[in-house]
Amino acid sequence: MKKSLIALAVLAASGAAMAQSSVTLFGVVDATYAYGSGSVSNKSQLTNSGYNSSRLGFRGVEDLGGGMSASFWLEAGLNNDNGTGGVTNTNNQAATSTGGGLTFNRRSTVSLNGGFGEVRLGRDYTPQFWNLTVFDPFGTNGVGTTQTLNSSLGGPTTIRASNSIGYFLPGNLGGFYGQAQYYMGENNSNAANKKDGNGLALRAGYANGPINAAIAFSETKFLTGNIKAVNLGGQYDLGVAKIMAHYNQDKISGGNDGKGFLIGGLVPVGAGEVRLAYSTYKIDTVGADPRSNKLALGYVHNLSKRTALYATYAHLTNKNGAAQALNGAVTGVNSNSNGYDFGIRHSF
Repeated sequence: MKKSLIALAVLAASGAAMAQSSVTLFGVVDATYAYGSGSVSNKSQLTNSGYNSSRLGFRGVEDLGGGMSASFWLEAGLNNDNGTGGVTNTNNQAATSTGGGLTFNRRSTVSLNGGFGEVRLGRDYTPQFWNLTVFDPFGTNGVGTTQTLNSSLGGPTTIRASNSIGYFLPGNLGGFYGQAQYYMGENNSNAANKKDGNGLALRAGYANGPINAAIAFSETKFLTGNIKAVNLGGQYDLGVAKIMAHYNQDKISGGNDGKGFLIGGLVPVGAGEVRLAYSTYKIDTVGADPRSNKLALGYVHNLSKRTALYATYAHLTNKNGAAQALNGAVTGVNSNSNGYDFGIRHSF
């Protein structure tokens, strides 16, 4: 009888804990047929993430009471065209994985949440990246991605940072939002590059009704030259369409500067959406100033809430010595390149 009572008590306690906790498995599988053409060579491939980034993730939250909660988020990038995982790095410097195995390279964080906001520890998006992806009609995926990201001088922390300590403002500030992030390169104190990979980034914005706008700043330290990035972006919802734009500037101390912008929009059409954007990026160098300009047009057709078909076309022009190409093609200096994406995205 005593053992039964103890067992019932354990079950009751575990049931109470389970009622206050939840774990979710989620993911995206996005397959893309991608074709690129250039003046030197063309390329045809089955790849992934032409609309949304393919991923597999686990996230959970526990209610701690008193308005506080703890949560975790583990998210791995997938190359579903060949079954490999995404690359990552451990110190905000050179990549230290080849993508052969599954790594939680997209996000791996644990958080404490409350009325004070959120404190988040681990690998995560950098504040300076948010403006590039949120205010890009193509969401920084596929051949239509903003040219600012494709050409950026922002270095290894352009998108994500490892070993980060982040803080997010609470969501009840009348539309104002913001975050701060400090990340570490974790080098020995007696090393010549002891500060490599250390950085600080800030973002502040306002979203209310049809308006969303934000500005971000970051500096990442490197022995070869610190990288400073400043960007701002905005979106206005007209009802019949959303217009958006962003501007980005990267500066390497003692080195080159890079500047780029995007202007574009999203237009709902029946069960789908038309996406269009013009983006450009210029690198200021001695006597050259290479620039690449991209015009992109796409359409997404939603078969359901979780499944969509999509197609994107992009045309890239190079000037002043630039030689970028789309979807793996190779083009000559100052030559053009075209790219096409056709794919299917399923989320769960």
